[in-house]
Formats: sequence, structure tokens, C-alpha cells
Amino acid sequence: MPSAKILVIDDEPRIRDLVEAYLREEAYEVYTASDGPSGLAAARAYKPDLIVLDVMLPGMDGIELLTHLRRESDVYVIMLTARSEETDKLVGLSVGADDYVTKPFSPRELVARVKAALRRLRDGVGPAGTAILAFRHVRIDTGSRQVWVDGEPVELTATEFDLLQALAEHRGRVLSREQLLEQVWGYDFFGEERVVDVHVGHIRQKLGNGGFIATVRGVGYRFEDEEV
Repeated sequence: MPSAKILVIDDEPRIRDLVEAYLREEAYEVYTASDGPSGLAAARAYKPDLIVLDVMLPGMDGIELLTHLRRESDVYVIMLTARSEETDKLVGLSVGADDYVTKPFSPRELVARVKAALRRLRDGVGPAGTAILAFRHVRIDTGSRQVWVDGEPVELTATEFDLLQALAEHRGRVLSREQLLEQVWGYDFFGEERVVDVHVGHIRQKLGNGGFIATVRGVGYRFEDEEV
């Protein structure tokens, strides 16, 4: 299997070099960029499997970069932010980040998240184990990773698809945010459960009709479309 390609976009040389070194130790193919415009160009040129993206960048900040990128790619993105305010994290998630890490961070923790994301993305690709989850309104092909609502295709990011699949496979059962973090992100998110809420919101908007996902206050979420 070819080595995964990872793009690191950060304007701080020390952090950029450190992250690159740790990722290269894992035999990943690593590219780097130090500002927004060159980072967006590198994403388009190299077509990486995963991007580590700093929020604060010269020329074009990470939020604007990701907004442009999401119009043409669903590449997995882990955002880095030096800010601890909840609003900064939510803005990154709202424009399409799959995950985030707050500076200062442990390089080993970042590498663990990268590994988990790439393993999940690779495990979800290919015809092996293909299954169709068919409901009255929603149809999910887990092999081709396609979704239809009332026969119309719906475009989801990789994380949104995995989250919807996890809920649909347990139709009628309430899954807690902790369970969804474990199933979809594949590691302990240390209490940062809002990432689940934001992605569920995206799914609801894209599927329409409330997204067929009910909120169970204080517990989690439940998929409610009828089986056929």
C-alpha cells in the first residue's frame, strides 16, 4: 500500500518542522507550506490524503483556505489553533474541519489522530464488505460511500458519511456522543464532544427534513428513518 500523503500548513517553522519530522518517522509522504495561498496551491497540486492546517496564517487564514478547499475536495482536515475559545473551534468545524487540536499540543497525540483518521478512511474504501442500508427516505451504500434521499444524491464529507453510517446501523437506538467519538474518530477526544454536534448539524442540513436524526437531550442522537 502506498504511503499516505500529508500536507502540513503552518507559518511557524518550529512547529511545521516538528510535525513534519514526526510524520516522516511514520513513513508518510509529507509536504509543507507556510502561508495560506501556497497552502491552497499545494493542496490542489499534491492532492493529499490529509491536511494539518493552522488557523492563523499570513496571506489567507486557515478558515478562508478551508472554505475554498471544501468547494472542491472532501480531504480530511485537522485544524491547529492557538486559541482556546470555543467559538474559534466551532468556526473551524462549521466550515468543514474534521478535527482540531489546540496549541500547545503533543506531537504524538497529533500523529495518533492522523493514524486513526487514515486507518478509518482506508478501511472504508473499496467493495469488500459492501452493504446497502435502505430506509424509507435514506439509502446508504457503504461500499461506494454514497447517500441518496428520496432518490436524490447527497454529498457528504468523509466524516459526515461515517457519522451517518454509525447512526443508521443502529437505527432506533440512542448513541451517546462518547460512543460516536469512539466509532467515528477512533480515539478518546478528552471531553470535546461539540465536534459531534457540529457534524450532526451539517448532516441534517444536507439531508433535509431534520436529517432524520433526533436529539435525545442529555444523552446523544438517534437515527429515525423507517426501515424498508
